[in-house]
Amino acid sequence: MTGSAPLWRLALGRIGRYTFVSAVLGFFALPLLWLATAPFDREPTITASLPRFTLDNFRLLLDNPYAIQSLVNSVYLAAGTAALVVVFAALAAYALSRVRLPGRDALLYGLLLLSSIVTGTATMVPLFELAFRLTLIDSRLGVVLVMTGGLLPAAIFILKDFMDATPTSYEESARVFGASPLQIVRHIVVPVVRPGLATVAVWAVANVWGNFLVPFLLLRGPDKAPAAVIMYTLYTEGGQADLALLSTFSLLYSLPVVLMFVFVSTRYGFRFHGGIKR
Repeated sequence: MTGSAPLWRLALGRIGRYTFVSAVLGFFALPLLWLATAPFDREPTITASLPRFTLDNFRLLLDNPYAIQSLVNSVYLAAGTAALVVVFAALAAYALSRVRLPGRDALLYGLLLLSSIVTGTATMVPLFELAFRLTLIDSRLGVVLVMTGGLLPAAIFILKDFMDATPTSYEESARVFGASPLQIVRHIVVPVVRPGLATVAVWAVANVWGNFLVPFLLLRGPDKAPAAVIMYTLYTEGGQADLALLSTFSLLYSLPVVLMFVFVSTRYGFRFHGGIKR
């Protein structure tokens, strides 16, 4: 009996852990189950259930004049912002990693801290005034520049760790053979830190893809609005959410980011030791 008591405790402990993990997984899986089934239901409700299969919800969504165009707009904004963030963050991170400047680390941490404390909501008035003076209101370029400025400090901070972990012996060899700094960055540093660049690109796309406030304030016409803004217009005349359109649009809205994450995760693995993939 004395030997069996620890076995009972161990079994009960495992059952308790598995029950807790199953409950947590079920709590987070139910919304995903609803998202996967509601677009194919004739009359979707707020509860997850077996759908009465139909494709009419997708036909109704295609009849919406702004739904598909908003997804294209989101691609433009996300791709443009990610490209600028990756390029500028890589150059700045490389410079901060290789050049010894007084107060370099304090400057970097200060930028990161300020970008975290001063959120987009607090800065929208001066940003709107700046965009107005630069005639960037109702311009996709204005949204891209504003989003790029907000994401750059954190992106530089992330990439600097990758740059610090990159061996400098390759750069020194290239410098001996007359390579310029830009050639060193392009042909030596970038191939080594590609996992870090992919991480920053996915992070930037995800931030822009789900951002509502900046495009809502800077873009006037619905033909230029991204999907995050158009989603809030999918309501009935009585002010109720149109679950058929909303669930279908949410499914299409989620697919690009999920597919991008799966592709990059399969390609690079997201398992890093410093800036070098294991």
